Amino acid sequence: MTRLIELLISLAIVAALFVGIGVVLPDSRHLSNSVETNRKTTIVFDTLNSLRRFDDWNPLVMKDPAMQVKLSGPEAGVGARLDYSSQEDGLGDGSWEIVKSVPGESVGYALTDIEPGNNKRTEFVLKKTGKGGRNIQITQRYDVDYGWNLIGRYAGLYVSSSVGEDMKLGLSRLSNMLATVPNYDYAELSKDDPSLAPKLVDRPAENLLLVTAVVPRDNAKVQAQMQGNIEWINKVVAANGLEKVGPVRIITNEFGAESYSFDVAQAVRKVGATGPASALSVNLQGPVTVLFNEPAKLASVPFKGHMANLPRMRDAIRGWALTRGYETVERPYESWNTGIDAGFTDQGQFDLYWAVK
Repeated sequence: MTRLIELLISLAIVAALFVGIGVVLPDSRHLSNSVETNRKTTIVFDTLNSLRRFDDWNPLVMKDPAMQVKLSGPEAGVGARLDYSSQEDGLGDGSWEIVKSVPGESVGYALTDIEPGNNKRTEFVLKKTGKGGRNIQITQRYDVDYGWNLIGRYAGLYVSSSVGEDMKLGLSRLSNMLATVPNYDYAELSKDDPSLAPKLVDRPAENLLLVTAVVPRDNAKVQAQMQGNIEWINKVVAANGLEKVGPVRIITNEFGAESYSFDVAQAVRKVGATGPASALSVNLQGPVTVLFNEPAKLASVPFKGHMANLPRMRDAIRGWALTRGYETVERPYESWNTGIDAGFTDQGQFDLYWAVK
């Protein structure tokens, strides 16, 4: 009986200590970690303002490659949401949802998971830093409330080694991922006219006549080669009862330091043909080849100016696509809407395209 009483007293003391210590422990926790990147503010903000690249930087999915992930809501901004479900211990079900979005400044998320605590939230704050503000400091803040949940308050003792380590890993992966994005502020393209912003478009099935060229990086030689290749395409068009569909295209194969490899391309169809395109049988001449393109989704942006600016524009459109979780595939190309000669002046008008998936 004495031992039983001693045991009960010991349990009472332990319980009292548990409650006493729990009461004085913080009823909330706050963590903060930072990393720097030299990418433009637009690139950093757009990446965080969407959940489409979540897998590429957040360590959550690394813990369970079989995790089920579902995106819902808008592609970006407030309301964009990711729900996940895992069979792994310690993960379970949870979600990330954007609840705050201040362009160029911050993105806030509401979080749910199986760990103790309520009102979990994390916010990414962007601040220019470094010489001339060339770099961006990305600060991630995490907050959780425990209230009078004493078990939660004890769990808060370990939040720095659990959530905190995930934050450090996530920020490191985010910085590495951003380094793969071309560092061009594509927001500048539409600052005066929203219609000039990059966008997604659908390309229907089509037939192309192409001529490949490799030319020294000399504008006069490139221009002459393009015109000569168009003449070959015109011969095949006339000989096969075809008609042109849209303006001539230039498809970039390789833009090197000393030479430029490209295809001159022209979409064609049988004269008077309507409806979806199917592969054509063409009697070819000289260096002309034929290619059938399946339907595809493209990132696109218009541009007016000299063709010498097109490499920079290709970087812009690829960067825009990557921040939104799209992978660029195939080869980039431009429709030369005002023709080859005008394209070598400041009056050139182009639509740039890059297929994405």
